[in-house]
Amino acid sequence: MTRRIALVIEYDGTGYAGFQRQTNAPSIQEELENAIESLTTVRATVRGAGRTDAGVHAAAQVAAFDTDSGLAAERMVAGLNHYLGEQIAVRAAYDVPQSFDPRRHAKSRVYRYRLLEGGQPSPLRRSVTHRLARRLDEDAMRQAAASLLGEHDFRAFSGTQPQGRTFVRRMTRASVDRDGDELVVELEANAFLPQQVRRTTGALVNVGLGRMTVGEFERMVQSGAQGAAETVLPARGLTLQEVRYAGFPPENDATTTHDKTHESGSP
Repeated sequence: MTRRIALVIEYDGTGYAGFQRQTNAPSIQEELENAIESLTTVRATVRGAGRTDAGVHAAAQVAAFDTDSGLAAERMVAGLNHYLGEQIAVRAAYDVPQSFDPRRHAKSRVYRYRLLEGGQPSPLRRSVTHRLARRLDEDAMRQAAASLLGEHDFRAFSGTQPQGRTFVRRMTRASVDRDGDELVVELEANAFLPQQVRRTTGALVNVGLGRMTVGEFERMVQSGAQGAAETVLPARGLTLQEVRYAGFPPENDATTTHDKTHESGSP
């Protein structure tokens, strides 16, 4: 009997061409599908909640696939992690209704961009932060970010889109918070446009550096000028932090986590 399994996945996007399968480059989707085939002996198509770009990370991407395997969902966590490389881990697995669609049923996505300010380079954080030589005016950045809230045509912060697609999105949270020597920009919306988070954060950084006023940022939000936010920050600082749903994860099904170990006796 065919079942639908939903996975919560964490990955380091460094070295991958994004979530979606590519013809000539490694992808998270391809790695997951290979692992599922190794575990169940049957090829399956994995559908994700979002198509993270090349180099973008995820703390809790959600994906689903159909299978005839009778293996319990909690056992799939350990089984899939056995076949996945060290940059990808399945944090949880759930049996879900056949109607569950991780992309269409998502209520919102939360993205986080980490900015490392000044000081010396941090090798341990090099792949997950974007370093800036100067401190930023976080109060000005917060003031500018407030203008993002609500429903807007965000084409000023978008990369190229297929003709006829809408640029309207609903932003429910736009925060700028300090965490030691880092500034963390967190955006939550019903959906995001191509490069929207990296362009938006790039414009906020320009406000923080005094290269753009809060008023200029606010006018950019309302401008409707395609790609007006020209600064596209590197992918390495960006993480898909969470995908939110109504009724998922299932209330009566505790999250199953598993530390990946590929050698017996590993901690």
